Amino acid sequence: MLGIAAAVLFFIAFLINAAEISTNHVFSSTNFMLIGLAVLALHVGGVASGWAARGRSRRR
Repeated sequence: MLGIAAAVLFFIAFLINAAEISTNHVFSSTNFMLIGLAVLALHVGGVASGWAARGRSRRR
């Protein structure tokens, strides 16, 4: 899910840059790319992946 969010942020950054939309400093294409990279790093790091890091114990 975070990978999709990163892709959306990269696409927004591309649109801002390609259309040369003048925005304030908060919504610049560079900031969207940096936020996208942070979200992508969280995705690669395994945050919110749904997998539990707990060890499985076998019961007999």
